[in-house]
Amino acid sequence: MAQISLTFPDGNARQYAPGITPGEVAADISKSLGKKAISATVDGHHWDLQWPIDTDASIAIHTMQDEAQSNELIRHDLAHVMARAVQEIWPDVKVTIGPVIENGWYYDFDREEPFTPEDLGLIEKKMRDIINARDPVHTEVWDRPRAIQHYKDAGEPFKVELIEAIPGDEPLRMYWHGDWQDLCRGPHLQHTGQLPADAFKLMSVAGAYWRGDSKREMLQRIYGVAFSSKEKLRAHLNMLEEAAKRDHRKLGREMDLYHMQEEAPGQVFWHPNGWTIYTQLQDYMRRKQRAGGYQEINTPQVVDRKLWEASGHWDKYQDHMFIVEVEEDHAKEKAVNALKPMNCPCHVQVFNQGLKSYRDLPLRLAEFGSCSRYEPSGALHGIMRVRGFTQDDAHIFCTEDQIEAECARFINFLADIYADLGFAEFEIKFATRPEKRVGTDESWDHVEGALEGAIKATGRDFTLEPGDGAFYGPKLDFYLTDAIGRTWQCGTFQVDPNLPERLGATYIAADGSKQRPYMLHRATLGSFERFIGILIEEHAGKLPFWLAPRQVVVASIVSEADDYVNEVVAALQARGVRAEADIRNEKINYKVREHSVGKVPVILACGHREVDDRTVSLRRLGQKDSRVEALDAVLETLGQDAKAPDLL
Repeated sequence: MAQISLTFPDGNARQYAPGITPGEVAADISKSLGKKAISATVDGHHWDLQWPIDTDASIAIHTMQDEAQSNELIRHDLAHVMARAVQEIWPDVKVTIGPVIENGWYYDFDREEPFTPEDLGLIEKKMRDIINARDPVHTEVWDRPRAIQHYKDAGEPFKVELIEAIPGDEPLRMYWHGDWQDLCRGPHLQHTGQLPADAFKLMSVAGAYWRGDSKREMLQRIYGVAFSSKEKLRAHLNMLEEAAKRDHRKLGREMDLYHMQEEAPGQVFWHPNGWTIYTQLQDYMRRKQRAGGYQEINTPQVVDRKLWEASGHWDKYQDHMFIVEVEEDHAKEKAVNALKPMNCPCHVQVFNQGLKSYRDLPLRLAEFGSCSRYEPSGALHGIMRVRGFTQDDAHIFCTEDQIEAECARFINFLADIYADLGFAEFEIKFATRPEKRVGTDESWDHVEGALEGAIKATGRDFTLEPGDGAFYGPKLDFYLTDAIGRTWQCGTFQVDPNLPERLGATYIAADGSKQRPYMLHRATLGSFERFIGILIEEHAGKLPFWLAPRQVVVASIVSEADDYVNEVVAALQARGVRAEADIRNEKINYKVREHSVGKVPVILACGHREVDDRTVSLRRLGQKDSRVEALDAVLETLGQDAKAPDLL
């Protein structure tokens, strides 16, 4: 019989009979590896130790030390173990799907009674019993009729529907964890005892429509988290506890920044404090963009569908657009408009006004564009994910040869802004050409080379994401990491030759011919609403002094100090500080506690001694003790602190 050749990561190869499994390969290498192995990667695919290999291939054997693979298996197996535990406790419950997600998994169940927190404790206990039983895990490939009949006999209609939706050429893998069975692509561990019994936790229950369809059955989704060790689970739970303290929705109430209500789902009602943050940030960005060579424009919010059809958004994005129909004079049919979900087609309209020359390029047009997008109500999340938002959007019209310089210029521009806002480091992800795309390979080579050259010119690293670019061009996404380790995608830079082509944008080249410009989509902060939410959570509400909506409260200790308090407030306001007086007939400790909850950065207390000496007792947010300082020195310091970074 002909042998197959398996090549290992070190370049060495071994010959085996066709049909050998990765588990047998691991045991052949060493008894120790055979015992430690949990899965393999075969020709780039994650492979179960029980699956046969029939052709020449590259192979890598994984153990629990390989975190990416072990986490995937742990979380996937725990999803099955949880489903088994639920059905052992409540045999009438129907199971559906249970995928791995970031840090854990979920599984959807069809059960009439809602799961309770006490139920989650019962399920966890049963799961540990299953893990301690060390039941073997094995897999078989079944044909479609056999699998469908099996689930019909078992009274599992959701599994029948899943099988009917799987393409006919895809194998149906059936997995057993002990006597409990599930339909699954795999891979999985080899027995339940390989799971860490002390490194997982069931977190919550939520409603979820079957297959995401609001017309279908409402199921119950149980979420769990899992890691390879108890210490990593504890660190994750501590992070979640810290995140709860920093939740922008909680802090938004405490700081009186905004509210949201059911009459305007996904829309923000900004209060004076929140709007102060918003306008300070916008004013800062306006100054930075003006200094960066951008011209600010403003375009309509309601635009006829004809433009969205011409741009291609009507076909591809209509489900996310808010449609507006109006009766136009003398028109036979209603005019169909849409609230703009993005600004780019409107920016091309501005570019198209008047003849443009190559001497006008690059042309940088910026807009604080108000956009509206339909998001399902279940996806809305405070001001982080909304239906109405404003982007610090800009589009750069340029030639192909200008792309690299404009990209490098933007990276430096973005880095300067992020540093001012407290994010010294960020990650760049570089998404390259997808399989289905427009344009020639030569053009893609040139543009991708330009972006890579720009990143290197700025001295920064990047992570390559092959195939994740748009069908018309590559892009860069910029990720921030916050104080508790969460990542946020904010900035973006995308090359687009397609929209200028669709919307007829041209310029006159040096030789007198008409040429299409490239359009570079770029955003630095992205959505103002979302970025403010990130800032609130990053700083736990203790915003940088220049951004804090209420910068200073001057509080009286005794009523005889009221006039002095008002004098200090007026002096601070004259220096551009957002200061207010608190001369209520309350104890000073009460005032300090109240304003500290509201995250006021500085509290100045004034009593008899401060009036006589023309001093103030200064307490900064987060500090237990106050100190007495001369009024003139405090005025000078806080006047400087109140300036935005670009104005210092």
